[in-house]
Amino acid sequence: MTGGEVAGILVAVFWAILVSFLAVVLVRLAQTLRATTKLVADVTEQAVPLLADASATVRSAQTQLDRVDAIASDVQEVTSNASALSTTVASTFGGPLVKVAAFGYGVRRAISRGKDEAPRPQARRTVVVGRTVPSARRRKQKD
Repeated sequence: MTGGEVAGILVAVFWAILVSFLAVVLVRLAQTLRATTKLVADVTEQAVPLLADASATVRSAQTQLDRVDAIASDVQEVTSNASALSTTVASTFGGPLVKVAAFGYGVRRAISRGKDEAPRPQARRTVVVGRTVPSARRRKQKD
């Protein structure tokens, strides 16, 4: 065998190893692509119903929010009506009721004074912030 034949055999063996390696890589790549395709198909099968459920849930939530908004506006209207009614009742009955209560208090006080005949003197104490009691007065209080 000559040197050219040996070189040709080496190149042929090298090409055979290279082709075998590329064939293995291509087979593995094909398996990976098949697995990826199956995974995408499974995800699509599961995602479509989930998206439909999510869409239905969002529609239901929107309906509930519309109802809550209607209820909130009704409550606001009732609150304003109650406030107006309270103001009206207070202005209508408040003044006269205070006058009747004051009159009743005055009558009771006059009747109780008539029974006692002599009004009791009330001790009057005044506290002034920042002033101190004179020392002569302090001694009297201690005794």
